[in-house]
Amino acid sequence: MPDPSKLDPSSPAIQVQNIRKTFGVVNALNGISFDLNTGEFLTLFGPNGAGKTTLIKILAGLTKPTSGTATVAGYDVQNGDSGLRRDIGVISHTSCLYADLTALENLTFYAKMYGLDNAKERAMQAIEDVGLKGRMHDRIRTFSRGMQQRISIARAVIHNPSILFLDEPFTGLDPHGSNVLKQYLHSLHTEKRTIIMTTHDISCGLEMSDRVAVQVKGKFAFMGKSNELDKNNFEDRYFEIINDGK
Repeated sequence: MPDPSKLDPSSPAIQVQNIRKTFGVVNALNGISFDLNTGEFLTLFGPNGAGKTTLIKILAGLTKPTSGTATVAGYDVQNGDSGLRRDIGVISHTSCLYADLTALENLTFYAKMYGLDNAKERAMQAIEDVGLKGRMHDRIRTFSRGMQQRISIARAVIHNPSILFLDEPFTGLDPHGSNVLKQYLHSLHTEKRTIIMTTHDISCGLEMSDRVAVQVKGKFAFMGKSNELDKNNFEDRYFEIINDGK
């Protein structure tokens, strides 16, 4: 495996070829293929049960595909390479935070796990970046769902990953929390960071992304560039795509 830092910068940051995943008789993923270039933001839409979370787990190296191949930041996701963990950040349905530790203690712990210098200072800055400086010494169990989600994102990016996977990050957030999170994610979308996000919020997903895909029954039923879509009518088109894919 080549050192990702020495890879051709024009090579895709993520390459997926005919990924399939079965659970018994259930086909969670049924032959997904796509490339994503460095700095691109892909939003995945689709109904519950379409396999979006399964795809994220495979790309993050958390589960293996039944067949097919995928490389992320130059790493084969099936090899379990620790370098992949250093190059990605993952936000899932669980916060991966310790409820009886403070926000600062949680992030300092993760900063040390990544071997970062000045771990406490990095943790403090990460908490400030998500707008919770005044709560850094409070235990996570006292935080609202929205505040926990913001600390969870701070955890995922504290090591400055080149690739970020966001699995429904806006779930359970009130309008204020959603707006704070949206602005923060805008700041994370740089030419050097590649992002894949799943969401049911069509308006937000279109606004934030460079490309969008609609996943139905384990397949991409649609993929296109956000700036080429009729955003005013995309919701209607989305439901047409879903119905056609049933």
